[in-house]
Amino acid sequence: MKALLSLNKYLYKYRGRLLLGFIITIGARVFSVFTPQLISDSTTAIEKYVNGEVTSVAEVKEELLINIGLIIGAALASAILTFLMRQTFIVVSRYIEYDLKNEVYAQYQNLSLDFYKRNRTGDLMNRISEDVSKVRMYVGPALMYGVQTLTLFVVVIYFMVEAAPKLTLYTLVPFPILSFAIYKLSVAINKRSAEIQQFLSRLNTYTQESFSGIAVIKSYGILGRFNSDFVELSNQSKEKNISLVKVEAFFFPLMILLIGFSNLFVIYFGGMQYIDGKIESVGVIVEFLLYVNMLTWPVASVGWITSMVQRAEASQERINEFLSETPNVKNKSPNSSESIRGEIEFKNVSFTYEDTNIVALKNISFKVKKGETLAVMGKTGSGKSTILELIGRLYDVDEGEILIDGKPIESYNLDGLRQQLGYVPQDAFLFSSSIRDNIKFGKADATEEDIINAAKNAAVHKNIIEFSKGYDTILGERGITLSGGQKQRVSIARAIIKDPQIVLFDDCLSAVDTETEEEIFSKLNKISNNKTSVVVSHRASSAKNADHIIILDEGKIKEEGTHSELIAQEGYYRDLYQKQLSEKEN
Repeated sequence: MKALLSLNKYLYKYRGRLLLGFIITIGARVFSVFTPQLISDSTTAIEKYVNGEVTSVAEVKEELLINIGLIIGAALASAILTFLMRQTFIVVSRYIEYDLKNEVYAQYQNLSLDFYKRNRTGDLMNRISEDVSKVRMYVGPALMYGVQTLTLFVVVIYFMVEAAPKLTLYTLVPFPILSFAIYKLSVAINKRSAEIQQFLSRLNTYTQESFSGIAVIKSYGILGRFNSDFVELSNQSKEKNISLVKVEAFFFPLMILLIGFSNLFVIYFGGMQYIDGKIESVGVIVEFLLYVNMLTWPVASVGWITSMVQRAEASQERINEFLSETPNVKNKSPNSSESIRGEIEFKNVSFTYEDTNIVALKNISFKVKKGETLAVMGKTGSGKSTILELIGRLYDVDEGEILIDGKPIESYNLDGLRQQLGYVPQDAFLFSSSIRDNIKFGKADATEEDIINAAKNAAVHKNIIEFSKGYDTILGERGITLSGGQKQRVSIARAIIKDPQIVLFDDCLSAVDTETEEEIFSKLNKISNNKTSVVVSHRASSAKNADHIIILDEGKIKEEGTHSELIAQEGYYRDLYQKQLSEKEN
């Protein structure tokens, strides 16, 4: 149970409620064990009347009625306390589930981008949902029934020893066997539970990817293949679950068998002791039978509790794997808050992607002054997008340094830095909500006028108002309702509504025509006055108005200068410009 030790902080947090639940549980169990004693007393009263020791029927009847009243009262008290017990333990388990999900989600938010390249979405979702639910069963039902079972054992055995010590020993003979069986089965359950949770992550990942890529699957006509693969995965998942259920199925019959042996021992050895005069009344035997059968559910629940604990152990171990992950990009100034002007400088920057070992940048140096526009061009894989990711501190450099306003980028509060950036990725991601909400994502308190102005500046307002619901149009997952160009322009509107000091455009107009691109950049040049812009593009038309242009090739700066300077010399930029100019004329 080492993995579950990480939950102790939550148990300590709610220690008051748990202590109250523990006290209530003891009270509920104490009241419940009064019943066998009262029934024993009633049996003894009848026995004495039959044996002639008591001759008054009225006296026996009065004692029986009193005992019946006490039994009903004890049962009511036990029922009320049991209800309160559930209200404490189960409610605490929901609080812990809430806290744990928040902790996992916060960790997901803090982890670096490379973490998400190494792990699949389905697995991330499974750990924050299914695994956390398994852990909740441990801090809720398992803990509650564990305390209840332990308390009942202690109380019942105490009363049994008080009534007949020797008979108690005979009754408890099967319990060492029970303990050994529980240990062996627990090991098997833990192993199978871990396998099931891992496989469930695979199944969730496959399902999530199938739904996300349904358009591609349909267009390739491979629905049948995906269905058959899913059936195969489902069957494997079923077999693994069945293997776990087969092991768990041993628990209840085994408990009932051992309880049955205890009943036989009580009847035989108790009867022999009664015949030998070591037990004064048959009521003691009846009392013991009730005690043993009262232990039936707690003993049977030991298997269920053990199963829940083992599943929770396997799940918490998976959760801890991610909680122990350390983000590569750390917020070294979490308490500082500093505005930036927008000057950017790269000094001999080199960077290699850890997951692929691809060298993206090699000894890159350039400087962008406040209010200037830098255009970055080059072939696919030359390192253009990496420059934007480093400015947003999605990664930290391997060598060299990046300066913002003359200060190392690491010295800024990470959240504060990113809040002052407007980033438009190449693959525009939109949320499954309204167009209005997607644009407001850049500025939560934006007015309707702000939203419309941002849409107009991104040249998407006319498209939006043509929809039947306008800005209230609900987008499908990842913005599937819109065309590629519309998604890119909504993404631009989301970035510029922030009014950031630095705007990063990562080939974000690749899905629009040249005329629309020029219209958008014309408007952006007007609204981004005194703001620093870094534009990554494959089109010379996007770069020609920039204050400075750099051409990357295999992570190195191959050419740099203004549009007129680069046009005047032979090279990649001039060839590209002339080629795209001739295509436009044709």
